[in-house]
Amino acid sequence: MNIKVVPVTDAEKRRPPESFSFGSTFSPHMFTQTWKVGEGWQDATIGPYGPFSLPPSTAVLHYGQEIFEGTKAYRRPDGDINLFRPWENALRFNRSAARMAMPAVDPESHVEAMVQLIALDHAWVPRRELGTLYIRPTMIATEPALGVRASQSYLHFIMTGPTGSYFANASKPLAVYISDEYVRAVRGGTGAAKTGGNYAASLLVTEEAAAKGFQQVLWLDGVERRYVEEVGAMNIAFAYGKHIVTPTLTGTILPGITRDSVLKLAPDLGFEISEERLDVHQILKDIASGKVTEAFGIGTAAVIAPVGRFGYQGQDYIVGGNEVGPVAAGLRTALTDIQYGSAPDPYGWTLRVPARD
Repeated sequence: MNIKVVPVTDAEKRRPPESFSFGSTFSPHMFTQTWKVGEGWQDATIGPYGPFSLPPSTAVLHYGQEIFEGTKAYRRPDGDINLFRPWENALRFNRSAARMAMPAVDPESHVEAMVQLIALDHAWVPRRELGTLYIRPTMIATEPALGVRASQSYLHFIMTGPTGSYFANASKPLAVYISDEYVRAVRGGTGAAKTGGNYAASLLVTEEAAAKGFQQVLWLDGVERRYVEEVGAMNIAFAYGKHIVTPTLTGTILPGITRDSVLKLAPDLGFEISEERLDVHQILKDIASGKVTEAFGIGTAAVIAPVGRFGYQGQDYIVGGNEVGPVAAGLRTALTDIQYGSAPDPYGWTLRVPARD
């Protein structure tokens, strides 16, 4: 793909801040391209990060036809930069697009756009002890017309920004509220697509959970409200000693890239791993008896996030003494060492981007 690069002006040039939180600071450049029926993708450009101008009638504002992705760039010890499984994110982006009746992007061009963007803003990739550079590819419907149908035009853009830990206190396990009143997705719906509506529907329960002292919500299946699915910002797993179990994908759960990486990595670290349909009542019984020794979320933003407490129907269930356990800690170290280039990558997961002078 031939990408036009529009240099940022002196006024738009910025230096990376000394401190940052998740999703609040953005790099100077962004990628954009547009699509129209009969014309395909065009005007691939890297230019200054900045606002869009959209008419009030723009389709995405009314019908939510939108998808996004999340991946990261990691600063290696030698100063170069690693992208982690960007091809898998590109393929999932297209699966989400298909579910939302949106056009596919060329995966190689999508990854190349990220590579060029990172090369330009390489100084914004933090050192390991500070964090990572978060990458957010997005596509929105842009036709200025009302009517419940697929848009005739789209905008695909990629923005980046330095980020620290997703959770405010990453050194302590999370408290997770289990919702039995509201559901996230049902089979045949959009649960497996990374689209904004899934997250918008979760906000009410997330706010209610926060008021009760919980940081995340664990969703159950939408039919029986019995089977464990995923946490709001990540997939979920439980450890029975050296045996790790995670809910099987049913079409209602986002197929996480980090989840898939753990499924491949864990057996090489001596863990047994399985995908199962997990009854919440059995899981809570096993937590209470001590059979479940650890629980942790798995996702790009959080990586491996231990869970120390679940709340369900007015009762608390404490996992592993509400402490970070060796399974979660070991998996996190092994995975992040590969991501940051501190350990060999036998899986071919990383794409190295040379840092510019």
